[in-house]
Amino acid sequence: MAIVLGKPEVDGLSKLVGVLRGWQDDGAPMQLHPGDLGWFWRFGAEATAAAVRAWSRDGQILAIGLLDGPELLRLTIAPDAQRDEELAHQLVEDLTEPERGVLMKGKVYVEAPMGALVQDLLFEDGWNTDEPWTPLRRDLTEPVKDPGVRIKVIGPEQAHVRTGVQRASFDRSTFTDERWHAMAAGTPYADARCLVAYDDQGNAVAAVTVWSAGPGKPGLLEPMGVHRNHRGHGYGKAITVAAAASLQELESSSAIVCTPSSNAGAVATYKAAGFQPLPEIRDRRRDA
Repeated sequence: MAIVLGKPEVDGLSKLVGVLRGWQDDGAPMQLHPGDLGWFWRFGAEATAAAVRAWSRDGQILAIGLLDGPELLRLTIAPDAQRDEELAHQLVEDLTEPERGVLMKGKVYVEAPMGALVQDLLFEDGWNTDEPWTPLRRDLTEPVKDPGVRIKVIGPEQAHVRTGVQRASFDRSTFTDERWHAMAAGTPYADARCLVAYDDQGNAVAAVTVWSAGPGKPGLLEPMGVHRNHRGHGYGKAITVAAAASLQELESSSAIVCTPSSNAGAVATYKAAGFQPLPEIRDRRRDA
């Protein structure tokens, strides 16, 4: 059977989220997580569906990609299809030719599981290696200590607090209350939580969103930020520990996160919160 490239309708997103959940495993390389779709959902269900691509054969989904912008495809592959030659060659064709409706012309990037055959074929096709990222994981089989600050789970009435901390943490953030509600209405958010940390004066100082992929599977932190006016006091570590505790309550097997290796501060924060760095990963980059 031929491999088919498709773009889902909005009502097909739940199925793809379910497939992604099934692929998550602590022994797998860092890969696209249901929470990545959940975070993208802040732009709305229609935009999320338009950004997703799926490759299937004989009705079975083999690969799922999220266009995190027109120049970056975040791609993951079914565990038993990582070295599937037919799939890998089809992926390279679809990623290379703009008329296939995946990536645009010019400089583009592909994030794919390390060890997948598509990585090798893209390299052979002239794609370069981009800057390194550091995945980190914290095992959740042991109890998680108290983070040492007041933590609140954010609901619809406090969405403005969560979005306010996000915008104060990232200079280019466009996270609004409307986008929080869009995100919270998405299928992945049924297994997610937004947390905010407060200092002794009652100021909201840090925030994180955690995404479960189901009991016994790794959960994701995406995103985590500390208010620019409250940095240097350990709130990044505290909210990250709280995130791990929240995922443990959701029965996740581990907590995972990924950050650019050049962001030494972020790497240090996650390590201080009990996360162990894993081997670096790199996107494939086509320069022309």
